[in-house]
Amino acid sequence: MRISIIGLGLIGGSMGMALRKSGVEVRGYARRPQVASRAIEMGAVDEVSRSLSSAARGADLVIIATPVMAIREVMDGIAPHLAQGSVVTDTGSTKAQVMRWAQELMGGVEFIGGHPMAGREESGIDAASQDLFQGASYYLVPAANASGKAIEGVKMVVSQIGARPLFIDAEEHDRLTAGISHLPILISAALVAATTKSPLWPRMSQLAATGYRDLSRLASTNPRMSLDICLTNRENILYWVDGYIKELGELRGLVAKGSEELEEALIKAMEARNTWLKEKGDEKESQEP
Repeated sequence: MRISIIGLGLIGGSMGMALRKSGVEVRGYARRPQVASRAIEMGAVDEVSRSLSSAARGADLVIIATPVMAIREVMDGIAPHLAQGSVVTDTGSTKAQVMRWAQELMGGVEFIGGHPMAGREESGIDAASQDLFQGASYYLVPAANASGKAIEGVKMVVSQIGARPLFIDAEEHDRLTAGISHLPILISAALVAATTKSPLWPRMSQLAATGYRDLSRLASTNPRMSLDICLTNRENILYWVDGYIKELGELRGLVAKGSEELEEALIKAMEARNTWLKEKGDEKESQEP
């Protein structure tokens, strides 16, 4: 299988490294030549293309691994150059809008939307790792015209990089990830904004330790990627933001009253999280205070 990866940042670079480790030949494309050169140095790709058209030409599978809002431009650029029978997939964090773009711009191409539930706060090719997807869930959203052969081919690629392929509807994907993936980014950013804007921050920063670091981690997510997520999944994100504000408001009320009910609320949250961790097989963490 001839694979081209368009976008050689954390996700695209890691995917290339994992595929090459399994013996697959990978062609890459990045808008900036220095990124493409670095990808070759790191072993993420075998060769680089100088244009979108050359990246698409002759590829059996094209993987679009750019920020979400750039996907439409890439689709438009590669569509005329795809060979008959080529399959296209993406790695975007939202799916409904991407699937609409695919229908609009590549209606005759077998497209399978994708979203690896893996990442880290660092971005760019230098953060790429061949083990990034090990054990991760990888959501797939086949377009209506995607054949069984195309779907199996993408499933095979997902398995080759160490991830677990799961199928989901695009709208459901966006509803679910808005709560578990997109909302946490905004919570983390709000925490950092609230604390670092305070005149007390210079002193607080010297005391901040693992708790603050862990809760603020997602504030280091690539801002462009976070913006694109919010632009393409607004209604779902707003739903979960409103729910979070409601819960925070209730906790605020209990703190203000000095109510013993606060302990009960915290116990319920602790138990809910511990149950989730046990279901995931992470019982050691679930037993930590």
